[in-house]
Amino acid sequence: MPWAPNGAATRDTFYLHGIMNDDPDSSSPTDAGPMVAVSIQTAAWARRVAGVEALVRAAATAAARGARDRGARLPAAGEISVLLADDATARRLNRDYRGRDAPTNVLSFPIAELHATPEEGPVLLGDVVLAFETVALEAEDRDKPIADHVRHLIVHGVLHLLGFDHAAAAEAEAMERLETAILAALGVPDPYGVPGPNGMSAPAVSGGGAGP
Repeated sequence: MPWAPNGAATRDTFYLHGIMNDDPDSSSPTDAGPMVAVSIQTAAWARRVAGVEALVRAAATAAARGARDRGARLPAAGEISVLLADDATARRLNRDYRGRDAPTNVLSFPIAELHATPEEGPVLLGDVVLAFETVALEAEDRDKPIADHVRHLIVHGVLHLLGFDHAAAAEAEAMERLETAILAALGVPDPYGVPGPNGMSAPAVSGGGAGP
């Protein structure tokens, strides 16, 4: 069953609630970070990225910790949904919610107000969607491990869920510095210094939504 907007969503809000194909495993909510639910729509993710679910959870948790350390107000109990999809799914979502009929590497869809207090269960903070073919091609073009690129895109997407943006130059610089610091703690080199296929410095993230 494809992902679809929840009942309160509109095209302008980009709200999206993940309807999982299978029951995803979830990490337990703790003081260390939100619960992270991961759904693998495309089998190629598991073939190309060893331990991809654990990798995604670790990157998402690290992003939440980094955001909290920079002053983001997170709910006591929060949940993030991650869909590891394909280009066709990302293109559909990009078209339907952003009016851009093309695949993209990562999409972020915030849902909850960060100061919300859950009445029952965790607050759903939002969804992050990755597109396999685009992510794999970008990693190959930049001659970097696909696992490192996935970590970066998850960190980038989660930071968008938690209120960070790069619409203005100062915001972009601050977000890049935070991403770089979070990734360094995960053992990932600075992604913004990676040369593109022509030897030129290339943007590390090209996605969209209520995010990149």
